[in-house]
Amino acid sequence: MTEKIFEMASGTLHYWTNDIFPNRKTLVFLPGLTADHHLFDRQIEAFEKEYNLLTWDAPGHAASRPFRLDFSLMDKAVWLHAILEKEEITHPVLIGQSMGGYVSQCFMQKYPGETAGFISIDSAPLKRSYVTGAEIWLLKRTEPMYRAFPWNTLKRIGANGCAVSGYGRKLMRFFLDSYTQDEYCKLSGHGMKLLADAMEADLPYVIDCPAILICGERDHAGSAKSYNRRWAKKEGLRIFWIKDAGHNSNTDKPEEVNQIIREFVTSLKEASL
Repeated sequence: MTEKIFEMASGTLHYWTNDIFPNRKTLVFLPGLTADHHLFDRQIEAFEKEYNLLTWDAPGHAASRPFRLDFSLMDKAVWLHAILEKEEITHPVLIGQSMGGYVSQCFMQKYPGETAGFISIDSAPLKRSYVTGAEIWLLKRTEPMYRAFPWNTLKRIGANGCAVSGYGRKLMRFFLDSYTQDEYCKLSGHGMKLLADAMEADLPYVIDCPAILICGERDHAGSAKSYNRRWAKKEGLRIFWIKDAGHNSNTDKPEEVNQIIREFVTSLKEASL
């Protein structure tokens, strides 16, 4: 994978691709809030010889710092689209973990018909009808809640709450150790607020391509499991429950998740890439 940059007024985005071939499907891996592109190391290893791959450090994360935290969730989708255009990639399969799944839904809202497939990993629906006013209120107050914890306690809760496996927890701790407490609280607070704002926008967020949901059976991040059950039922989406996996199920059970990804991508009709 080759590191590349995309410069904007708000900051510089860092992203990674392998060699892009025009006749191969493209998988775009979008990590969750406070995680970076290493979240998908096991997926990159599995697929880099089969497909075009692209992943990034989202704005304000890891290498994509410093970055002004004044953007919206839709802005992230627009910037992702610009990067894809730069790389001459069309009709990607979007694979988003947690916040990455929300970015994917904004991408489909903004650019209908441009996504070949969508895989949600421990994410949830953006539609307003799925969340209560109280939940949105709490999302907007994440930063002060996080600041109430001692930093070492917050890092321990964050690592153990997102993953079950030793590898998954070690990786999440690696992400958390790359931030100061102030950086982490600001980034988390901003991320949850832009998520709340996107929900309050009350847009259709139509998934206009084949899609599946993946969720760890031990995902205790908010109401993730409840959201996924309702999402699957209401939208008619197939859901895969990953045993002994938490919120970062692709790091807890990478082989199982990789097999699901491979079977889904193989099932898609060939698209012009």
